[in-house]
Amino acid sequence: MNIKSTLSLFALCAVSTSSFAANWSTTQLHLNYGDFKNPFTEQKSGTSIASLQHASGYDYGDNFFFIDYINDNVDDGYQDRDFYGEWYSTFSLSKITGNDFSFGAIADVGLTAGFNAAGDAKVLKYLPGVKVNWQAPGFSFLSTLVTAYIDDNEGVARGGAPIETNSWMLDVAWGYPFSIGSQKFNVTGHVEYIAERENEFGEDVKAWILAQPIITWDLGNAISMKENTLLLGLEWQYWHNKLGTDTTESVPQFHVEWTF
Repeated sequence: MNIKSTLSLFALCAVSTSSFAANWSTTQLHLNYGDFKNPFTEQKSGTSIASLQHASGYDYGDNFFFIDYINDNVDDGYQDRDFYGEWYSTFSLSKITGNDFSFGAIADVGLTAGFNAAGDAKVLKYLPGVKVNWQAPGFSFLSTLVTAYIDDNEGVARGGAPIETNSWMLDVAWGYPFSIGSQKFNVTGHVEYIAERENEFGEDVKAWILAQPIITWDLGNAISMKENTLLLGLEWQYWHNKLGTDTTESVPQFHVEWTF
């Protein structure tokens, strides 16, 4: 499947999800702005990211996806009006088998199918794996995901990023709401580790760690809107060995969330 077909499928999935028999769902628009590095040139540029994000749960599991539109202020062929997206569908073993997979702090175990797709770089990765949801006091959610990281890049010969050997990923995601007086806040985010691999030229692609914690203030609640509708805050991106290079960045971003 080429990248254009994948992004078209992504859009179709996004539309069809709204008509799926969800038990719960939330769809958000995220707007971020920060100074990011091009990992191949080390040049920084102001970058805006508009992200459509959706999460939903149904009788047999849950879905999560986001699609980013990325644009920086340097015309260098990197993140110039580019798209990036991820999709994960998890099938709860408790729900599909009728057996209780909770144990101790484990709330449930699921089988996940996912993919990551990038536009200009023509990157496509498949991520089958296992997701564990945890019972943690005070958290709205806490999960760990372990997947394969299977490459289906189009390669340099087709104008994309180099083909890579397969690898694996570990991701931890969380949400933690709290209040100070009458004001409501939320700390969300994730940390991922993707193991090293090798590209089509025999070069090492370094293992990376990407952390994206976000702290938000519920501005909507403060001005008598519906709770969790309009959030204002700060996202911090720490990326060690960004895109498998020697570049490490630590970038604060202005962050706004609007929940439909």
